Amino acid sequence: MTFKILLLITCVAWAGCVHRIQVTPLPQNASAIIIPRTLQAVISPVSMEGPDHRPGIVLLEWSHLDLKQAVLRYLQQRGTFASVSFDSGDLTLRVATKLTLTTRNNLYHYRIGLQAEMSAGVRPIKAYRAEHTAVGSSVRWVTASDRDPVEIALQAALEDLMRQVEADRPIYINPAEQTATEVVG
Repeated sequence: MTFKILLLITCVAWAGCVHRIQVTPLPQNASAIIIPRTLQAVISPVSMEGPDHRPGIVLLEWSHLDLKQAVLRYLQQRGTFASVSFDSGDLTLRVATKLTLTTRNNLYHYRIGLQAEMSAGVRPIKAYRAEHTAVGSSVRWVTASDRDPVEIALQAALEDLMRQVEADRPIYINPAEQTATEVVG
């Protein structure tokens, strides 16, 4: 009986120490480049690796729903596309996210890698890759010690990803629209 109580206390204490993070990365600026298309965002669940290079980061939980909402909010507020949603659109951006936690010089390093593919219907158009690392603290005592660097790394990776997409604007608009835009602009 004592063993069961000890086991129960250990499980409750362990569960209470999980850092369940929610992030709200915002664009640094609204985009000056507009792509007059609707965008469907398809966000895969986050893949995580810990400091010992095995899958899973102990005590850190980042829900798929939070990641999806964070990326959607970022894309909507950046304003590159006419509209962005999870519903079908003229273009589809599929994004896979990987969070890798490592330690160097007694500090935690949070690396976000984004692999993205833009498509129109079933036709792939272009693949993108963006990656950014944020340095955290030497300890992970509170949720903010994980949340803050993850948010910083995700925001920087999204900025890089969207700069790449915006640089490819001519391939995402119709030739007729491109001509009309060039005449007006």
